[in-house]
Amino acid sequence: MKGADAQVLAERLRAAVATAIVGRDEAVDLVLTGLIADGHLLIEDVPGLGKTLMAKSFARALGLGFQRIQFTADLLPHDITGAEMLDPTKSQFVFRPGPLFTNLLLADEINRAPPKVQSALLEAMQEYQVTSERSTYPLPRPFLVIATENPLELEGTYPLPEAQVDRFLLRLRIGYPTLEEERMILERRRSRKTESIEVAPVSDAATFGELQRAVEEVEIDPSIAQYVVAIVRSTRDDPRCEVGASPRGSLALQKVARARALVRGRDFVLPDDVKALAVPALAHRVIVKPEPWIRGVRGEAIVRAALERTIVPKAA
Repeated sequence: MKGADAQVLAERLRAAVATAIVGRDEAVDLVLTGLIADGHLLIEDVPGLGKTLMAKSFARALGLGFQRIQFTADLLPHDITGAEMLDPTKSQFVFRPGPLFTNLLLADEINRAPPKVQSALLEAMQEYQVTSERSTYPLPRPFLVIATENPLELEGTYPLPEAQVDRFLLRLRIGYPTLEEERMILERRRSRKTESIEVAPVSDAATFGELQRAVEEVEIDPSIAQYVVAIVRSTRDDPRCEVGASPRGSLALQKVARARALVRGRDFVLPDDVKALAVPALAHRVIVKPEPWIRGVRGEAIVRAALERTIVPKAA
């Protein structure tokens, strides 16, 4: 798929999602870019801002299989992976797939799941497989996770392991709508006369796979690749930082920058692509030292400071 075709399809996907999501253009673009880059996404925001609706809308617009798991403290690994069950007609055990066997999974309130469930999800996110008893089963591709997390409510939650947080390609927030956008949300609801929102599919799994593979054809100049590396290394040199972004962060930033270029109709990456995605691609990979963290310093501040310190390559 060429850049112009990818741009047309991306615009159609945005338009389809816009029938359900009012405004929030930046968040929609980040989700679209992350999915095209074949990455898992973590949406961290307060309830009621449309996180679930966002995931459902993209699944329908892309024509992908969709499952939602509401994570709770009493969840067990086999509740999400599936389990071996006795089939009386065959007098043998057969594997019954769980909700992980889908294309786009909404992991709602992911931080409410206990560690064993997190471990099972981590295997699925990283290895694209699940293990039940002594057997391993491959997941369908594409397999993408959109996880949600409420940063304010900590009672009854489990902190996500750093290894799992690092597996998310992007972390983003949706944010509150503007006054006009919120008015439009109410107006659309009155016009629909129903709670359900229908999003028309504009793609299918095969076409979406072509779009994902086209990301690999986007060129990145060595100077821009060096720019990516310099930003990531700068996070490690920040004195407020306990642990900086790893090489996985460099790979993630390069990947989403190529995806952003593709959906804008280009077959090459610009420094602006890197700058636009540095914070959502790197901030969650940075661990701030305790004292700066108490003073309110977060990973986003570390990455923005790295961007300011790093020299932007000149156009050839």
